[in-house]
Amino acid sequence: MKIKFLIFLCLITISCKKETTTDNTHTTTKDTIQISSKKKTKASQSDTIALSTKHKTNKILCDLDGDNLDETVEIARSTKNQKSGLKITYGNGKKIDYLGFGNDILKQSFDEIDWVGIFEKVSKNEVYFNNVNDDGEIIGEEDVKEEDKIKLQNDGIFIHADESCGGGIIYLKNGKYEWIQQE
Repeated sequence: MKIKFLIFLCLITISCKKETTTDNTHTTTKDTIQISSKKKTKASQSDTIALSTKHKTNKILCDLDGDNLDETVEIARSTKNQKSGLKITYGNGKKIDYLGFGNDILKQSFDEIDWVGIFEKVSKNEVYFNNVNDDGEIIGEEDVKEEDKIKLQNDGIFIHADESCGGGIIYLKNGKYEWIQQE
């Protein structure tokens, strides 16, 4: 499925461009992070990240955890391995999560997000579903069982490729990040 999806992304030529706004007000922001490696041979590594200047929109605000405080979600880049990812700073100031930066993102077979052209907030209470089947074909809502539809309880993060129309929605479910495939 993952290989088919990657091939699918490469082959699609339909443009799915959406307008985005520029937010490069913090391009010099740097942060020191600890990125835990899944391998037991490497416990952790120090790294410095900087807000991405490659992405037109590199920061959004959304309430991922439903506490009525907006999380700040930024596209950033590791200065150590040059891989990008999402830095998610929780509104309560008690937690920061990192997705990507060389680590597989939600078992989707990518470990950085340089390919992202559209980066937006997805509002809560909207209904979504994985719209690509196991054969890599795009399916419509009429082909999806009701129990497979997901009504977001809180806001989510929409990341999408400009040219190939591939991407998805990242959201929190019971404290864990989940993925909804979109094209």
